[in-house]
Amino acid sequence: MAFVNNVQIIRRDLLTRIAEMVKEDSLLQEIDRLPIEIARRIRNNERCCYHKAKAVVKYKVMGLLGFGLEDETDELDTLAHYANCALANEGKSDKFLVVVHEACTSCVKSNYIITNLCKGCIAQPCINNCPKKAISRTCTGQAQINPELCVNCGICQSLCPYHSIIYMPVPCEESCPIGAIKKDKNGAEKIDKENCILCGKCVNACPFGSIIEVTELIHIMKLLLNNKNCTAIVAPAIFGQFNAKKGSIINALKKLGFAHVVEVAEGARDTTIQESRELVSKKNTGQNFMTSSCCPVWVNAARKHVQEMMPFVSETPSPMAFTAKKCKEELPDSPVVFIGPCVAKRKEGRENININHVMTFEELSCLLNGWKIPVAECDDDASLRNIDDYSLNYCVAGGVSSAVRNECSNSSIVVKTINGLDKKQLRLLSVYAKAKNADNADFIEVMSCEGGCIAGPCSSEFPREARKYFRQNVPEINF
Repeated sequence: MAFVNNVQIIRRDLLTRIAEMVKEDSLLQEIDRLPIEIARRIRNNERCCYHKAKAVVKYKVMGLLGFGLEDETDELDTLAHYANCALANEGKSDKFLVVVHEACTSCVKSNYIITNLCKGCIAQPCINNCPKKAISRTCTGQAQINPELCVNCGICQSLCPYHSIIYMPVPCEESCPIGAIKKDKNGAEKIDKENCILCGKCVNACPFGSIIEVTELIHIMKLLLNNKNCTAIVAPAIFGQFNAKKGSIINALKKLGFAHVVEVAEGARDTTIQESRELVSKKNTGQNFMTSSCCPVWVNAARKHVQEMMPFVSETPSPMAFTAKKCKEELPDSPVVFIGPCVAKRKEGRENININHVMTFEELSCLLNGWKIPVAECDDDASLRNIDDYSLNYCVAGGVSSAVRNECSNSSIVVKTINGLDKKQLRLLSVYAKAKNADNADFIEVMSCEGGCIAGPCSSEFPREARKYFRQNVPEINF
């Protein structure tokens, strides 16, 4: 998220309060007061009434406890009931994103709207050039659009001399690169789970906070409080999430209760070696190019929406997979928690037998705040393994392709970076697959998030600040 907004503040406030309650062993006693506290704060500001605000907050908290709305079988069930259920199970759910329908009623269908800035001009270019004759004059002379005829071509907006016509989007639908979220017959948004690639863009796009992640935070906190042998494997982007030294961030994780902290950049080295060998092998067999495989959003998109690209997607496991496997081999009895900035990593983590739980940077930040652990004040004397700069830079756009190019130092390979996955880039990748050529590039790095993982949808810091903090800990390489 690139800016502060109240939706973000409320979400983080809820996560922090839940963390505080778990630490103080008061979750079951106090959690039902959360909707009251938050609803009072936003009273007469965002919802039609105080009671609806409470209901919306309740359903958001359910998601943060690991439940979807479909899990509510009795409206009288309290949040304490769901918290008790969450504490009793292991948190392996097939839910990733849920839409709080009570909060999702305010967006109109995407269309163009003529505002009161319309002067009813004689030229009337909007009326004369509308291909569907959807625009006419009202009795006051101003133009109006018939939504039944309008096809949202945008010609009227481009021609209006007064810029009085605006495009009113549905933010979540607009942000989705593959159209996996649409309104149902009741006007509420619904996510098509079969088509969703878990990019997380809709979560931050919704101005009402109607889309939330189903988290595993409650189970991770339970693990940290009851198990003294947990392992955290951290994505390299974590070193851009706090204005603190690398050692201080590692020690903060240990203060949370992690006995072992391992950098996923260690696994990135394995990914680079295997992916480079795979690229050379495929080039030798006549294949013109190959794409990276470490971004789970891209892999999901290829499997579901650009299937013609699958033969060109690397089969090499992600750095997370390599790191988790090593950890389980060295510490077979230690539960492994992956910490990163990505919604799609939740799914990859749940499908990986070596990973017990996945936590986002946003959740980590709230957990540290809730447990009163200031990262910058932690000692920076943590022992760190020697990891090459190319592996550490995997989280920045261009980092993966640079690592592969460096590994193939004896080859004259050409690399290309897709910096942000959207509809246009997906079409381009589809063209590459059909032509079996990628503008003469040998290796294409595909990153769903513009800027790379350091700008992931579940980050706790803004991309610009994250990059600055990251560079305080990790040297920049030549991309």
